[in-house]
Amino acid sequence: MDVQGFHHVAIQARDIERVTAFYRDLLGFPELTRHLRPDGSLRSIWVGVPGGGFLAIEAAGTEPEPSPFRHERPGLLLLAFRIPKSGRAGAVEALARAGVPLEHETRWSVYVRDPEGNRVALSHHPED
Repeated sequence: MDVQGFHHVAIQARDIERVTAFYRDLLGFPELTRHLRPDGSLRSIWVGVPGGGFLAIEAAGTEPEPSPFRHERPGLLLLAFRIPKSGRAGAVEALARAGVPLEHETRWSVYVRDPEGNRVALSHHPED
Protein backbone atom coordinates (compact mmCIF):
# COMPACT_ATOMS: atom_id res chain seq x y z
CA MET A 1 0.00 0.00 0.00
CA ASP A 2 1.29 3.47 -0.89
CA VAL A 3 -0.60 6.02 1.23
CA GLN A 4 0.83 9.44 0.39
CA GLY A 5 -0.89 11.75 2.82
CA PHE A 6 -4.17 13.29 3.83
CA HIS A 7 -6.73 13.83 1.05
CA HIS A 8 -9.96 15.07 2.65
CA VAL A 9 -12.49 14.72 5.44
CA ALA A 10 -16.23 14.92 4.82
CA ILE A 11 -18.76 16.12 7.36
CA GLN A 12 -22.52 16.33 6.97
CA ALA A 13 -24.50 19.46 7.76
CA ARG A 14 -28.14 20.45 7.62
CA ASP A 15 -27.26 24.05 6.73
CA ILE A 16 -24.18 23.70 4.56
CA GLU A 17 -24.05 27.41 3.70
CA ARG A 18 -23.86 28.35 7.40
CA VAL A 19 -21.27 25.68 8.18
CA THR A 20 -19.23 26.67 5.12
CA ALA A 21 -19.26 30.29 6.29
CA PHE A 22 -17.66 29.18 9.59
CA TYR A 23 -14.76 27.44 7.86
CA ARG A 24 -14.44 29.91 4.97
CA ASP A 25 -15.13 33.28 6.58
CA LEU A 26 -13.99 32.71 10.17
CA LEU A 27 -11.16 30.19 9.77
CA GLY A 28 -10.12 31.49 6.34
CA PHE A 29 -10.35 28.26 4.32
CA PRO A 30 -10.79 29.04 0.62
CA GLU A 31 -13.95 27.75 -1.04
CA LEU A 32 -12.85 25.35 -3.77
CA THR A 33 -16.02 24.12 -5.44
CA ARG A 34 -19.73 23.51 -5.11
CA HIS A 35 -21.43 20.31 -6.21
CA LEU A 36 -25.07 20.19 -7.26
CA ARG A 37 -27.54 17.34 -7.43
CA PRO A 38 -29.17 16.53 -10.79
CA ASP A 39 -32.17 18.65 -9.71
CA GLY A 40 -29.88 21.68 -9.22
CA SER A 41 -29.97 21.71 -5.41
CA LEU A 42 -26.75 22.10 -3.47
CA ARG A 43 -25.19 18.76 -2.49
CA SER A 44 -21.80 19.81 -1.09
CA ILE A 45 -19.25 22.58 -0.74
CA TRP A 46 -15.53 21.87 -0.55
CA VAL A 47 -13.14 24.19 1.27
CA GLY A 48 -9.37 23.93 1.14
CA VAL A 49 -7.44 23.08 4.28
CA PRO A 50 -4.13 24.96 4.58
CA GLY A 51 -1.24 22.52 4.18
CA GLY A 52 -3.12 20.18 1.88
CA GLY A 53 -6.38 18.38 1.43
CA PHE A 54 -9.88 19.71 1.78
CA LEU A 55 -12.99 19.57 3.93
CA ALA A 56 -16.12 18.39 2.11
CA ILE A 57 -19.28 19.78 3.70
CA GLU A 58 -22.08 17.49 2.55
CA ALA A 59 -25.82 18.18 2.79
CA ALA A 60 -27.68 16.16 5.42
CA GLY A 61 -31.43 15.73 5.67
CA THR A 62 -31.92 16.08 9.41
CA GLU A 63 -30.99 18.40 12.23
CA PRO A 64 -27.77 17.60 14.12
CA GLU A 65 -28.13 15.74 17.40
CA PRO A 66 -26.74 17.63 20.38
CA SER A 67 -23.98 15.86 22.27
CA PRO A 68 -21.64 16.74 25.11
CA PHE A 69 -18.18 17.90 24.11
CA ARG A 70 -16.59 14.85 25.73
CA HIS A 71 -18.29 11.50 25.27
CA GLU A 72 -17.49 7.80 25.01
CA ARG A 73 -19.04 7.01 21.61
CA PRO A 74 -16.74 5.70 18.89
CA GLY A 75 -16.32 7.67 15.68
CA LEU A 76 -14.94 11.02 14.62
CA LEU A 77 -14.22 13.14 17.69
CA LEU A 78 -12.95 16.42 16.25
CA LEU A 79 -11.24 18.25 13.43
CA ALA A 80 -7.90 19.66 14.60
CA PHE A 81 -6.17 22.42 12.64
CA ARG A 82 -2.65 23.72 13.22
CA ILE A 83 -2.11 27.34 14.24
CA PRO A 84 1.13 29.05 15.27
CA LYS A 85 1.46 29.69 18.99
CA SER A 86 1.88 33.38 18.17
CA GLY A 87 -1.56 33.34 16.51
CA ARG A 88 -3.47 31.79 19.40
CA ALA A 89 -4.57 35.03 21.09
CA GLY A 90 -5.76 36.44 17.77
CA ALA A 91 -7.67 33.25 17.01
CA VAL A 92 -9.40 33.34 20.41
CA GLU A 93 -10.27 37.00 19.86
CA ALA A 94 -11.69 36.32 16.37
CA LEU A 95 -13.80 33.46 17.73
CA ALA A 96 -15.14 35.69 20.52
CA ARG A 97 -15.99 38.48 18.03
CA ALA A 98 -17.89 35.92 15.95
CA GLY A 99 -19.81 34.75 19.03
CA VAL A 100 -18.19 31.29 19.03
CA PRO A 101 -17.67 30.20 22.65
CA LEU A 102 -14.64 28.20 23.72
CA GLU A 103 -15.70 24.68 24.78
CA HIS A 104 -12.36 23.74 26.31
CA GLU A 105 -8.79 25.00 26.40
CA THR A 106 -5.45 23.33 27.08
CA ARG A 107 -1.86 24.48 27.05
CA TRP A 108 -1.67 23.78 23.30
CA SER A 109 -5.21 23.93 21.95
CA VAL A 110 -8.51 25.76 22.00
CA TYR A 111 -11.70 23.83 21.27
CA VAL A 112 -14.91 25.16 19.75
CA ARG A 113 -17.87 23.88 17.77
CA ASP A 114 -18.92 24.82 14.27
CA PRO A 115 -22.53 25.99 13.76
CA GLU A 116 -23.86 22.41 13.74
CA GLY A 117 -21.91 21.15 16.72
CA ASN A 118 -18.89 19.52 15.07
CA ARG A 119 -15.91 19.77 17.41
CA VAL A 120 -13.00 21.85 16.11
CA ALA A 121 -9.58 22.29 17.68
CA LEU A 122 -7.03 24.96 16.88
CA SER A 123 -3.69 23.66 18.10
CA HIS A 124 -0.03 24.66 18.25
CA HIS A 125 1.10 21.35 19.81
CA PRO A 126 3.93 20.70 20.60
CA GLU A 127 5.04 24.35 20.38
CA ASP A 128 5.13 25.81 23.92
